[in-house]
Amino acid sequence: MIYSKFKGLELSALGMGCMRLPVVDGDDSAVDQAAVEAMTALAMSRGVNYFDTAWGYHSGNSETAIGRALAAYPREKFYLADKFPGYDLANMGRVEEIFEAQLKKCGVDYFDFYLFHNVCELNIDAYLDPANGILDYLLRQKAAGRIRHLGFSCHGAMPVLRRFLEAYGEHMEFCQLQLNYVDWEFQDGREKTELLAKYGIPVWVMEPLRGGRLARLSESEAAPLRELNPQRGAPEWAFRFLQGIPGVAVILSGMSDMAQLRENLDIFERDEPLTGREREALLSLGESMTNPAALACTACRYCTSHCPQELDIPHLLALYNEHRFTGGGFIAPMALAAIPADKQPGACIGCRSCEAVCPQQLKISEAMAEFSAML
Repeated sequence: MIYSKFKGLELSALGMGCMRLPVVDGDDSAVDQAAVEAMTALAMSRGVNYFDTAWGYHSGNSETAIGRALAAYPREKFYLADKFPGYDLANMGRVEEIFEAQLKKCGVDYFDFYLFHNVCELNIDAYLDPANGILDYLLRQKAAGRIRHLGFSCHGAMPVLRRFLEAYGEHMEFCQLQLNYVDWEFQDGREKTELLAKYGIPVWVMEPLRGGRLARLSESEAAPLRELNPQRGAPEWAFRFLQGIPGVAVILSGMSDMAQLRENLDIFERDEPLTGREREALLSLGESMTNPAALACTACRYCTSHCPQELDIPHLLALYNEHRFTGGGFIAPMALAAIPADKQPGACIGCRSCEAVCPQQLKISEAMAEFSAML
């Protein structure tokens, strides 16, 4: 296992994400405890020491499952991360109640790492509202030793990340980002890591395989990579790309069975970043994977001044591109939930005034109609 240094600690570069644990009969809420314990034992024996869970994973059962699995080991032998579930606005006034419950569910007296979970367009106002007292409470727990390191995860766009850092950046020690060779440009991963570097904040990676999509390349997608290195499988390409990004400390992978765990453990036995040529080929593949599903909006904003509904068309098209590529998912619906109903895709009246001034000649009205139907 390779390790990253963080404030005197040595963290396994591969972290065990606990959002996709093995389950019984396909029921996401029914975690297979025996399988989790077997996977945890193998991970620990191979050097993994970082485990990441959350309040909502597996319908609330992930914390209990990994807590039971880790109870077999001395507390100082592993690092446990948990998160305040601000993705649900109903939780904003419950930070103390939830934090205390999380400690009990995990069977620990403190969390090594604790995060503001999923900072995004939907919850940024509530997270930053001092009336909710979230930051103050978590800082008190940190001062009391019940949180060793405080950070945040972010699925929001660049303006959200900037706003959060401007408000709370001085208190944040790490940031968990959705990062992979597709999202390096598609979700502004490069720009986000550069901004975090300016704050001196290291990156924890989530979704390194884009929900498994990057582990399942088609024959045509895999062919150019195979020419460069026929011995390297699709998951390894994705992980090696991340190993070469400055500031990346921990790469979380949600492994659902022993085969996935063993494959990832073997990859992280050595640090082998991509060559320049390999990196260019992988980024080119990432771009080609998104292009067929994307409208090439350049955000010139000519369209917005001609829209009678005053829709933020570039923003909506960015969310449309994300939703089409993912084939659904939660990112676009989550961002749209922060937008008034009369400014969402369904508010487009199909007048095509935007299309008359679009330099790219995009079929915007058709995209809005399709987006609305998909949602």
